[in-house]
Amino acid sequence: MTGPLLAGSQFLSLRQPFTPRILSTISQTLKARAPVVCVQADAEPVRARAGVLVPLCNVNDVPGILFEVRGKALRTHSGEVSFPGGRVDDTDASILDAALRETHEELGIIPERVEVLGEFGPIERTVRGDMRVWPYVGFIHQSPTRPQQPSPDTPLPSVDLEAIRLQKAPTEVADVFHLPLAEIPSRIRPSFFRGHRPYNAIEVSDLAMPGRYIIQTRNSPLQSDEDDSEIGPSGDPGTKLEIWGLTGWYLTLLTRIMQGEM
Repeated sequence: MTGPLLAGSQFLSLRQPFTPRILSTISQTLKARAPVVCVQADAEPVRARAGVLVPLCNVNDVPGILFEVRGKALRTHSGEVSFPGGRVDDTDASILDAALRETHEELGIIPERVEVLGEFGPIERTVRGDMRVWPYVGFIHQSPTRPQQPSPDTPLPSVDLEAIRLQKAPTEVADVFHLPLAEIPSRIRPSFFRGHRPYNAIEVSDLAMPGRYIIQTRNSPLQSDEDDSEIGPSGDPGTKLEIWGLTGWYLTLLTRIMQGEM
């Protein structure tokens, strides 16, 4: 990921703030590569499905992605980096609704602020194999009220990261941070997803607020057995916070799609 995020596109770069034209380009690209859902997945129980949101946004006119650090009191994956989202429940009309509901509950971002751009895949199961996770891409607007017919190349208003940090659910989310697109290439650690599929883990230790989370990666003594969703190089990553596992895999897939590699 060294040039435009969308291969051959003049509309989407790593440094230009998100604009209506850029969002349209992303949406069209995702629509052209929408995942095929198998019949077996459609027949699975509702509780065997989950949805996550990849929340694109501008922060101080810098394009990037919001991530959360899971609260230390959570039973699974505590202290790890993830997208907002969670399991579908009986109140959700769809998997997308579950992702939007969980985003609201975890980050305080109401669904009306989210412009859903599409979904991507292939859909993966959790490492335990008991649930499929659908990833959706959405842009987080500054407010539910959007300007009527804005210029297609006008940068969209930035969100207030500190406000989101203040309104997050403290028991579920230890911190929220913004990963600028332009910084992703310099933070990459090549790894293997579930043993054999190459992908990129991303170093983000300096982006989360110090003291608000348990630093936990694959070799941490706090790591549970169910979190063995990647294999990386030898060494001691226990002092690092990384985007890895299923979250890192989906981030890698999305960047490959945007680069025209899938």
